[in-house]
Amino acid sequence: MPRMGSFRWSLFGYSRPEVDGAINARNGEIMELRSSLADRAEQLAVQEEETTTLSGMVIEREREIRDLSERLREANECHDRSIASLDAVTARLEEMQAQARGQATRIRMKALREAVEVSRKMQALSDAHEAESTEMPSLNGSGHHPGQVKLEIGPLGDFSQLVGFEDAVGRAGASEISIERFSEGRATLSIRHDQPSELLRELEELSGLEFKVRHAAPDNLILDIDEDPGSERHAA
Repeated sequence: MPRMGSFRWSLFGYSRPEVDGAINARNGEIMELRSSLADRAEQLAVQEEETTTLSGMVIEREREIRDLSERLREANECHDRSIASLDAVTARLEEMQAQARGQATRIRMKALREAVEVSRKMQALSDAHEAESTEMPSLNGSGHHPGQVKLEIGPLGDFSQLVGFEDAVGRAGASEISIERFSEGRATLSIRHDQPSELLRELEELSGLEFKVRHAAPDNLILDIDEDPGSERHAA
């Protein structure tokens, strides 16, 4: 574009066409600058918008990071509490196991002492029964005195065998017979006999059973059936 000092002079001043050309060229440059400035302003606006968006995203991420950090802290605290609670429960369980072992030991020792005591009492009772049987006259030989007798016998195979034994008791001279109990093969009978009789010998002969006398008293008899057919006849 020509400068103002380079215009040619005409009759009435500078050359009009050159001045107009220069003005038009300057206006063109101004329009280009304005357009370029508008483009730059638009780009700047877009960049500012993107910056604002990114800033918002950064702020949101920082907030999420703070929330996650807080949750992680709470989770760590909860984990620590759970570990402490688990340790307490484990310690309590170990204490209870120790108490249970001690209690079990005490129970076993008590049961052992009681078993020893029961065994001692049973042995003493057995010795007393043997002494009583030795001192009493033989019921098989001298006969059983009249009166009410409680008789227990077993094991019996079934009810029909009990009925057969009841019949044998009647034939042995009993005037009253009642079956009071029959359970697990053992029967208890209440017998009344008015005439002296050798009750045990007659029962064994009439019933066809071989039995041992476990206990013998004037009003109580306990008989155990010998399940071995080849065994010695203990009641005869």
